[in-house]
Amino acid sequence: MSNMRTVGTAARLASKRPFRVSIEGNIGSGKSTCIKFFEKFRNVEAHPEPLKEWRNVAGHNLLGLVYSEVNTWTFPFQHYVHLSRLKIQTSPPSHADITVKMFERSVQNSRHCFVENAKKQHYLQDPEYEVLMSWYDYTEKNLDIALDLIVYLRTTPQVVWERVMKRGRAEESEVPLAYLQEVHDSYENWLSAPDVGCEVLTIDADKNLDAVVEDLERYSYKILGGNHTN
Repeated sequence: MSNMRTVGTAARLASKRPFRVSIEGNIGSGKSTCIKFFEKFRNVEAHPEPLKEWRNVAGHNLLGLVYSEVNTWTFPFQHYVHLSRLKIQTSPPSHADITVKMFERSVQNSRHCFVENAKKQHYLQDPEYEVLMSWYDYTEKNLDIALDLIVYLRTTPQVVWERVMKRGRAEESEVPLAYLQEVHDSYENWLSAPDVGCEVLTIDADKNLDAVVEDLERYSYKILGGNHTN
């Protein structure tokens, strides 16, 4: 992992790109809250998950479709998710003062978490999986998508299921607990691997919102790239 981190840092310094932070976690783990917390910093460009874009792809609600018929719509949805995350992750900062680029989930998340889970659960056929792998491999080899830090809002599936039911997003109204368990397991497998590619900061997000915000405040120096040279 140290070699991959060194390569990512070298690429960032060579291109003078911002410090990249991906906020990761299960559905309902508090990623949006984390993004909003850091929006107050003038040097941070924060990108929430592009839900509006996924809900209107030339008039088609891909997010709603994948929740309603996961086997049919996982392939086009993951294809579009990869594209939208790639645009966020590699686009230049909005102005010269931006030193940190933060986004809700990443290209790496799509590849190592959701696509792997979709294959495991047979939401993707083998040819569909191989197409997505080829798309990701090409991206990784030809574009700088390296992350500098992952903030993992770690939760238990039961806790986030209760939160999802309370917040009442239309597309999530019938998300089963079993699916949240699958996503949790995929996150654990991905972020416990030795080749994640960057440092992972894990925060206990089962705690109440105020306690999570306190942790974000406590670790803000690290999250904002304080240990790195911009």
